[in-house]
Amino acid sequence: MHRRALARSRSRVLVPGVVVVALTLVGAACGGSSTDASATAESTSSTSGPHQPVAPLTGLPDPDGVALSRPVLSVKIDNHPDARPQSGIAQADVVWEEIVEGRTTRFLAMFNSDAPEAVGPVRSVRFTDPSIVWPFAYSGGVPEAVARIREAPVVDVDENAGEPAMFRDSSRAAPHNLYARPAELFPLAAQDAPPPALFTYLGDGSDFGGEPITAVTIPYGSGTARYEWDASAGGWSRSFDGEPTSDADGTPITPTNVVVLFVDYAGGAGVEGAEAQLVGSGEAWVLSQGEYLRGGWSRSDLETPVTLTDFLGQPVSLTPGRTWVALPQAGTVVEVEGAPAPPA
Repeated sequence: MHRRALARSRSRVLVPGVVVVALTLVGAACGGSSTDASATAESTSSTSGPHQPVAPLTGLPDPDGVALSRPVLSVKIDNHPDARPQSGIAQADVVWEEIVEGRTTRFLAMFNSDAPEAVGPVRSVRFTDPSIVWPFAYSGGVPEAVARIREAPVVDVDENAGEPAMFRDSSRAAPHNLYARPAELFPLAAQDAPPPALFTYLGDGSDFGGEPITAVTIPYGSGTARYEWDASAGGWSRSFDGEPTSDADGTPITPTNVVVLFVDYAGGAGVEGAEAQLVGSGEAWVLSQGEYLRGGWSRSDLETPVTLTDFLGQPVSLTPGRTWVALPQAGTVVEVEGAPAPPA
């Protein structure tokens, strides 16, 4: 009880200025500086031509160089029913969905190529978050989780000190009413540095090469996410517990790619303090272009992005666009709809 009360009384935000160190370390681990990270992003996709910049976290054209001129801002977002619809998630480059206590889920939304007017509701960090290891905006957390995130190469700013970048929406009840203004957080960076690419991307017109499917259903315990292929939108229409997921402005959530990483949670999925193990290896499913590939994921250390491979061990590239990453417990039965029947 003491820990929970303390968590509610401390609201903080990690701003992207704290990110620069993290990105520099990641870039160095990948073999270069932040400039090299930009080059890596350009080499992963031919979408915008061999010498034109692309956004590192989407593989989409970045003709004005916006994505390459600033770090990534990651915001921990509530997924409680009272927090829906969330604001800004439709504009995130990458969104991670992790299991927290009670087997509910929360999002970690990454912004780089786009900056919505407001993002939220912002909630507290969990032990999994340092492993995702990108810049954060978050609302407090139990002392142990806050201490862990401070071990990462980031710096946090008190919610009050972060005003007006952080604000409370009086039309919503606490704790589902804390929001962040990304445009006011980006300038707090000590310097500009683009993030490394998290994934590799297919070139123009390239086929994904998977099996055709119509939908995937992911049970988390206290709720179920479903991604249904929408050919007209060129993405996967998301719903949660049967309700379509949309942004507060009505924009439906339809990511181009869905990456399912089956992970173990130290302490047990849904237990307070549980932590997704994101260093190591495990099974992975990747959805793109109305198809899916079953393969694996691996990650050697915290400074290295996850590597995706097919069942033959060959690298898997995504279609340029926004990506949602699901982190179900390893062994979870995920249902695939519309896949061809196996040969007799």
